[in-house]
Amino acid sequence: MEIRGLLLGLGGFFCIYRSLSAESTCKLKAKFNLNGYKDVEKKRVVVGGMFPVHMRVASSDGNTSKVPVSSGCEGFNFRTFRWTQTMLFAINEINERTDLLPYTDLGYVIYDSCFTISKAVEGTLTYLTGQDEAVPNYRCGNGAPLAALVGAGGSDLSTATARILGLYHFPQVSYFSSCSSLSNRFPFPTFLRTIPNDDHQSTAMAQMVLHFGWTWVGVIAADDDYGKYGIKKFKELVEEAGVCISFSETLPKVRSPEAIHSIVKTVVESTAKIIVVFSSEVDLSPLITELLLQNVTNRTWIASEAWTTSALINRAGVNSILAGTLGFGVRRADIPGLQRHLLGLDPYTDPLTEEFWEMLFNCTLNYGRALQMAKQKAEEVNSTQPRAVRGVPDGLCTGSESVAQLNNTYSDVSQLRITYNVYKAVYAVAYALHNLEHCEPGKGPFTQNSCANISNFEPWQLMYYLKNVRYKVPHTEEEIYFNDGEIEGFYDIINWQVSSDGEISYVNVGHYNGSAAQEDRLHLMNGSIIWNNEALEPPRSVCSENCQPGTRKGIRQGEPVCCFDCIPCADGEISNTTNARECILCSGDYWSNDAHDACVPKIIEFLAFDEPLGITLIVISAFGALVTIAVGVVFVLHIGTPLVKANDALLSFSLLFSLVVTFLCSIVFLGEPKHWSCMTSQVALALGFALCLSSIMGKAAVLMLRAQALKAVRVRAKAAAKAAKAAAEAAANSGSPDVIVTNINNNDISATTDPEVDRLTCAHQRAITSLATLIQAIACTVWLIILPPHPIKNTSAQNIKIILECDEGSLVFICCIFAYDILLALLTFIFAFMARKLEDHFSEAKCVTFGLLVFFIVWISFVPAYLSTRGKFMVAVQIFAILASSFGLLTCIFFPKCYILLVKPERNKEEMMKPRAKPRDGCLSGTSASLATAATEVNTSFASTAIDDQAR
Repeated sequence: MEIRGLLLGLGGFFCIYRSLSAESTCKLKAKFNLNGYKDVEKKRVVVGGMFPVHMRVASSDGNTSKVPVSSGCEGFNFRTFRWTQTMLFAINEINERTDLLPYTDLGYVIYDSCFTISKAVEGTLTYLTGQDEAVPNYRCGNGAPLAALVGAGGSDLSTATARILGLYHFPQVSYFSSCSSLSNRFPFPTFLRTIPNDDHQSTAMAQMVLHFGWTWVGVIAADDDYGKYGIKKFKELVEEAGVCISFSETLPKVRSPEAIHSIVKTVVESTAKIIVVFSSEVDLSPLITELLLQNVTNRTWIASEAWTTSALINRAGVNSILAGTLGFGVRRADIPGLQRHLLGLDPYTDPLTEEFWEMLFNCTLNYGRALQMAKQKAEEVNSTQPRAVRGVPDGLCTGSESVAQLNNTYSDVSQLRITYNVYKAVYAVAYALHNLEHCEPGKGPFTQNSCANISNFEPWQLMYYLKNVRYKVPHTEEEIYFNDGEIEGFYDIINWQVSSDGEISYVNVGHYNGSAAQEDRLHLMNGSIIWNNEALEPPRSVCSENCQPGTRKGIRQGEPVCCFDCIPCADGEISNTTNARECILCSGDYWSNDAHDACVPKIIEFLAFDEPLGITLIVISAFGALVTIAVGVVFVLHIGTPLVKANDALLSFSLLFSLVVTFLCSIVFLGEPKHWSCMTSQVALALGFALCLSSIMGKAAVLMLRAQALKAVRVRAKAAAKAAKAAAEAAANSGSPDVIVTNINNNDISATTDPEVDRLTCAHQRAITSLATLIQAIACTVWLIILPPHPIKNTSAQNIKIILECDEGSLVFICCIFAYDILLALLTFIFAFMARKLEDHFSEAKCVTFGLLVFFIVWISFVPAYLSTRGKFMVAVQIFAILASSFGLLTCIFFPKCYILLVKPERNKEEMMKPRAKPRDGCLSGTSASLATAATEVNTSFASTAIDDQAR
């Protein structure tokens, strides 16, 4: 037993020795240089806080040959220092209340994060350790428990601290970190915030851009989670709605003049007039400085809540650049008693307040440092020490300076927005502790309905109460609760307006409520907004002006979709919306109007009776018909006269009737085409001209035969004359002329006493006319039965019009029918041309020839004119051709006869119808009325020739 005890003792000693040896090998790797406030003595619970009181850490010399020292901070920020004092004010206010944590005094530990991730991490490790020296994964000391962390400022800082605090389920309530990535509960399970998620702000910015119709915007974001996630969401929303991003720039986190110059150059060169900035005031400040130097104006800035009311940005001289800015600000509130607290600081309580005082009044609270500065200044001036140095040195703060008189950012409580978030965050922790403290035993939320001990609770136990806290903020009565760590997205919309004293004032011109219905979220008082350069109308920011109705977008190759050309819609196509991507084709009986923004019914076109052209054609047609009837009346009145009798009266009247038909059928072509009018007009025209031309052909055939007979008589007469002359000469030479002359004359007379004239009688002429007309009538009947003409809507001839016209039904039929009329005209012309040398006192053959020449000239001219016109003018050309040819025939054939009947009645005699002498060649001349006496005249001539020869 003794040996066993000895061995156990040696083993224990060895373990203790090893343990002590191991502990001796632990050492502190570094000591953090942290500034802030601390009050934990005799406090039951401690609340942590972290604020970016300074803008950056001081740069190190990079020397690695000596022990590294935790960096200090520089760039004191009065705005964030006010946030720090607000936390102190809220804790003091809570400690003085009897209805909230009545048995618990709150202490605090507040550190300066210097707006730097490394400092935020240093502060976090120090919080968790519980003492100024950080020991990871250990809680050192037996002081009051640390309840929660209020902070740590920007989104990047909170992301770093939340990753560490989440490992230990340590609650964190942020007042300024709005990045949407922090809403992810997996990496950040204990993160809550009293500022809305940036998803709301990005959506609000996108809706504002769409509200004002801006389609060409530039974006600038800080190089951190806040800027990257915020601008990413904004770009997704606006690009989905058709807005284009002119440029996208990133603000450097480390000072970089080259990068700032590059961004300013991009802003200047871009045509975008709207620039959205997602950045903190610290990161944006260098860019504003450069914009001031280069005097970049005529831009409208859309500000995120991080710099909307920042005094660091709203500095002297920014009016020309930032006037008209629209920004989103979180809820504003007045906090009674805060300003008194801010103005009542004691500068000697701690180093951070001392630095604030020295920065605020540009002096020092350290007497030795003030004395040294005075000496250096004196040496620089005249190398002599003034008397003032021996007393109170210049630059020494008295500690009684008035903060209120400076009226700077720190003491300005007119725009308490982030400050109010700090106030709400502290109260959220206080109410959660209050609920934890007043938990009823047996009704608690933990295992077996147990409650936590306010003096010794675990962070995860407080986290439960924080997630479920619901309270009303003192003085404002705003109800606060967390929905999965988030609060509702509500923003005031702030317009930067230049006041009468030349200073920028923040004017509330609307709000955005992310909890409202989609259409009611954004509310803007457009009339209250004053834009840059004091304009009252919103600026236009488009790469290309909107394509108005009547045009469509034509995308430019290699450029954003917002950069386009406006291409007019083609005829027959429309666009009735702004920025239409495609034109719409008008269908059916519709066509585009002149503006190409609406489909309108096509113009219905036909040659109407009541329009001037129609009236003119009716008058001309009626006049032609009346004149033709008048000619018929004249012929009836003179039907027994030689001139009328010399022509077949029935053919003359049938010709006049056909001319009346052709004159009147032209009227049927007018008006809206109907089935009956289409059939009547074409058939009446074909039959009218067939009757007209066949009647003329009957006359011309007789004239042609007479001319041929007369020509034969002349030939025989010449031959007989030559034979008689030869016989006479032979008789004279032989001495017995009587025998020779008698024989010759008898032969000639027998040859010429019965010439073949008028082999076509009137009956024949009428039969020809009737047969020719009947053939046309049969053809027209077949046409009307098989494929009759019918009215159609011609939409292809003219796009803008619907031409009501007649479809011939069959092109073959109509070509055959009018070819037949042309054939009749050609035959008639040939007959008349062959009879043109009949030498009556009235030469009808010549009249017919001229009439048909006019007919041919008119219809030959009609063809190209008809083919080159469309619509009602095509009908007009056709009617003009009908009228012109009818007038030509009427004038050439009947007017000479009427002239003799009415003006020269003395020529209307039988003898005037006889032949005229033709003495130039001694040949007989004759007419259609003189051929009956031709043989007698030839015999008389022969007899006288023989007697004369005998007399000789």
